[in-house]
Amino acid sequence: MSAEPRLAEVTEPEPAQEAARGADQAVKETLEDYTLRFAPRSYRRWTPMVVATTALGGIAYMADFSIGAGIGLAHGTGNALLAIAVAAVVIFVTGFPLAYYGARYNIDLDLITRGSGFGYFGSVLTSVIFASFTFIFFALEGSIMAQGLKLGLGLPLWLGYLVSTLMVIPLVIYGMTALSKLQVWTTPVWLLLMVGPLVYLVATDPGSVDRFLAYAGTDGDGGVNTASVLLGAGVCLSLIAQIGEQIDYLRFMPPKTEANKRSWWTAVVMAGPGWVVLGALKQAIGVFLAVYIIAEVGPTAAPEPIQQFKHAFDAMMPSWIVLPLAVALVVISQIKINVTNAYSGSLAWTNSFTRVTRRYPGRMVFVLVNLGFALALMEADMFSFLNGILGFYSNCAIAWVVTVATDIGVNKYVLKLSPHAPEFRRGMLYAVNPVGVVSFVAASALSIAMYFHALGDTLQPYSPVAAAVIAFVLTPLMAVVTQGRYYLRRTDDGIAEPLLDEDGNPSAVTFACHVCRQQFERPDVAACRTHDAVVCSLCLSTDKLGDHVLPAAL
Repeated sequence: MSAEPRLAEVTEPEPAQEAARGADQAVKETLEDYTLRFAPRSYRRWTPMVVATTALGGIAYMADFSIGAGIGLAHGTGNALLAIAVAAVVIFVTGFPLAYYGARYNIDLDLITRGSGFGYFGSVLTSVIFASFTFIFFALEGSIMAQGLKLGLGLPLWLGYLVSTLMVIPLVIYGMTALSKLQVWTTPVWLLLMVGPLVYLVATDPGSVDRFLAYAGTDGDGGVNTASVLLGAGVCLSLIAQIGEQIDYLRFMPPKTEANKRSWWTAVVMAGPGWVVLGALKQAIGVFLAVYIIAEVGPTAAPEPIQQFKHAFDAMMPSWIVLPLAVALVVISQIKINVTNAYSGSLAWTNSFTRVTRRYPGRMVFVLVNLGFALALMEADMFSFLNGILGFYSNCAIAWVVTVATDIGVNKYVLKLSPHAPEFRRGMLYAVNPVGVVSFVAASALSIAMYFHALGDTLQPYSPVAAAVIAFVLTPLMAVVTQGRYYLRRTDDGIAEPLLDEDGNPSAVTFACHVCRQQFERPDVAACRTHDAVVCSLCLSTDKLGDHVLPAAL
């Protein structure tokens, strides 16, 4: 497709004209970055390693240092490291099938969720949860940047919040095209600034390692106990939804072939579930730096990354360069992650809004909506009650991700009750699939009740475990009970051309949508109910009267 195609004049009946008007903005694909739909092969021009580097660039966030420091200060180093490790294993295992499906079939996590147990409208619930993840973490990163701007430039926090919000707008407008360049060029600088101080401190002050390992925490005696580990893991597991942001990049992977399969798999594993390896290391570094500087700044300021790196740089460099470097690290990190948060959040909000209202206002509208929510959280000083927010949020995120991962890994490959190839088009899916929706709601509700002590103080630390276990057990159980009948509303989309090519990749054969007159690749179209023609997935989504939507199969 061209960068900004225009709709041709159509002489369709009124329902078709309505659908065409609803899709008018969405055909500007370069700006909208294939929101709501399959990413075509013609647009996916990046190599596997460029996609992976771009995806990994988004995890440069400083929140990991704060999260690790908060857990370590409360529960001690031993409990913190175990909590980080437990969470990392869960995140890696659940993230792998999601990352594979996103990269293999070139769709985002919402489209994966639709066909993996939730249904066409059922996944609106999880889209809102994912959108919430993006603005919560945007607010967290913006708060960290504002702390850096206050310390380095003397800006009041309220102004720093505003600056950190507004500066990402120009960068996020052009989606993957701009983000790939930003992430590739800033990653080496970020790595040097992050790793350099740690290596220097360990090399010049070996005693810092002993103090780090021996730190008992404010709530503990230095021993390891299950409750502390699980409470800490619950906070870390709030990051489980990060796989959604990774997939927003991985959907632009090139087709997997015999020639590129090694680099393809390396990129998918590294930039998909592999993000958590670096994330866990950053959390552990956060504990180390907090313990290192706690005597100088106290436990209140120790979780602030700007304070952590200011004192780390101070140990190895002249005083005149310390603050500029610390501020530079915080600003680079904040920009790298918050362009991703704004981008992914806009996709999630657009997905939800368009399906519910049958109107497509454009992704940029929801960039601004997401930034508005984030700015409100920052002004409410969310940083001061970070662990409480993340601990609560993690229950919903765990229930969602584990449900989808279980549907892919168990229901598709073991029980074979869920269709192997993902489906996301309106008309092909039931509105709601009880397999995913019931599993997700039950796991979320019970784990949240546990988190708020409704089932007693003893069970409270186990809420993240409950969310994962309930989702893992209920998802295949619901598939067996329903015999998989609510996955597909129909199995035939009315087009003879196969969905996949000989290598198992989505077919690149193109068809013209008779509503918007644009060319779309095979996975993105279905036959029209009322015309001898095909309709693209977005025109189906914006068809208010359902005139083009295929009927349910008998």
